[in-house]
Amino acid sequence: MTDLLGNLKRTHHCCQLRNTDIDTHVILMGWVQHRRDHGGVIFIDLRDKEGITQIVFNPENSKAVHEKARDIRSEYVLGVKGKVIARPDDMLNPNMETGAIEVLIDELYIFSKAKTPAFLIEDRVEASESIRLQYRYLDLRRPQLKKNILARHQATMAIRNYLDDKGFVDIETPVLTKSTPEGARDYLVPSRVNQGEFFALPQSPQLFKQLLMIAGFDKYYQIVKCFRDEDLRADRQPEFTQIDMELSFVNEEQIMEIAEGMIVAIFKRVRDLDLVTPFPRITYDDALSRFGLDRPDLRFGLELCEVSDIVKDAGFKVFANVVKNGGLVKAINAKGCATFTRKQIDELTEFAAVYKAKGLAWIKIKEAEWQSPIAKFFTDHEKEALKNRLDLEPGDIVFFVADQPKITNEALGQLRNELARRLELISDDTYNFTWVTHFPLLDYDETEKRYQALHHPFTAPLEEDIEKLTSDPLAVKSRAYDLVLNGIEIGGGSIRIHSPELQSKVLHCLGIDDTQANEKFGFLLDALASGAPPHGGIAFGLDRLMMLLCGEDSIRNVIAFPKTQKATCLLTEAPSKASPAQLQELAIKVSKLEE
Repeated sequence: MTDLLGNLKRTHHCCQLRNTDIDTHVILMGWVQHRRDHGGVIFIDLRDKEGITQIVFNPENSKAVHEKARDIRSEYVLGVKGKVIARPDDMLNPNMETGAIEVLIDELYIFSKAKTPAFLIEDRVEASESIRLQYRYLDLRRPQLKKNILARHQATMAIRNYLDDKGFVDIETPVLTKSTPEGARDYLVPSRVNQGEFFALPQSPQLFKQLLMIAGFDKYYQIVKCFRDEDLRADRQPEFTQIDMELSFVNEEQIMEIAEGMIVAIFKRVRDLDLVTPFPRITYDDALSRFGLDRPDLRFGLELCEVSDIVKDAGFKVFANVVKNGGLVKAINAKGCATFTRKQIDELTEFAAVYKAKGLAWIKIKEAEWQSPIAKFFTDHEKEALKNRLDLEPGDIVFFVADQPKITNEALGQLRNELARRLELISDDTYNFTWVTHFPLLDYDETEKRYQALHHPFTAPLEEDIEKLTSDPLAVKSRAYDLVLNGIEIGGGSIRIHSPELQSKVLHCLGIDDTQANEKFGFLLDALASGAPPHGGIAFGLDRLMMLLCGEDSIRNVIAFPKTQKATCLLTEAPSKASPAQLQELAIKVSKLEE
């Protein structure tokens, strides 16, 4: 305890005092939220991390203390001692937890003065995000942001308590490790001791947690920092926090049950909500067929419907040619929305174009006719078939996308979400979970002309599909699963390959020969050959989960010190240039890349 504090010891936080504390002598400490001078009596709202209490400086109570209080301004840091009194009836504040009382101050300690803050410390702040990130220590004083960070603490405590009760062991894995292909660019760290060589910051603890299963730890978890050098958006950061777990001698069902129990515990602790389990499940193929995306938002309808078989011989050649070339024609019926203006339709067409759709065909269903530039190309038989398939009624408008399957599904799936937003079909206080299962094991990269792992190279294929690895690799389904909440993937995992022979077979399928495999994953292959149990796991994005729990639209609002979309820290001005001496020690020469 410092000399400044002396014997001053806080008795209560600034949200605790009530009518039952009247006539109690208390000591409070915190920041000045507001200061008001009412004809000589000074009122101050004193704030700490728990809340606000009104304190009063009355010259009739202590002239010296009142005189000292004249100098107080916003964000000064105070310690005060006084007596809890009831507020007058005409000054009660039902919007404050402590709105029935105030504290009449006898002693005042000004611990710290503060210059005028860059913006007001309140939720409705008008400052830009860049200013708020530059002064993040001020931004974190705002009630909503503070509430988010405290909710994050509650969530991590719920996670640790739940997993500890389930027999999991919290084990740290290395931050400086070997670069391995995991889907995004690595952050590299140069080694001074081994010049010319680099560590990589982990994109996930994937290989280490598998090694822990091989080592016999049975149940591992970690709330861990991960790093990916990728293009950023509202739900991505270059460094993010993962709830990581791995279990031995389990199947998909057991992992999903454990994961659901953890999510239930988090929601109960943070939001006092009782979730119903088990969560619904949908296969990857069904998700794409009905919703266009592998992370479907199930809070509303507007399901996609394929009409390729109906339009394959239509006079509208755009549709017919797409089907002939192996593409898909799919549609969404926006019921009751035939009142959409041409401007609104053009906006939706531009929206679909962002996802590579070459166009957005539409038909308005009127009582007497179908209104559309393409309506004349359909026969009465085709119109009747479309009417029955899409449940078309007067007042509806139907949107079509025709392209290769990947583009059709993505564009129409995103359009589905956009329509739901515009039509206000989404309830913000609803939490809709679903598991997506049986993902493809592989994808084909047209640029590199080779197969790639859809999740990672250590995901196990379905037992019955293993033979297809050589004959039809793209038909192989995996034992992978994602948990989706309100259309956002919050977690994903899989049963892992525990056979060295099968692991080599999958790596060969990815174009990684034995030499490359030993160079990149030799330690894992050796470990698998040392007796590996069947194992699997899952990882959750804590930042994304908290964003949804706190009702925010960006993970930056649930991270204490986030980076910008350009992966910079405005508070510390990182990244920054290294000194010549530092570069020399690392044997690194910096040169500008040509544009």
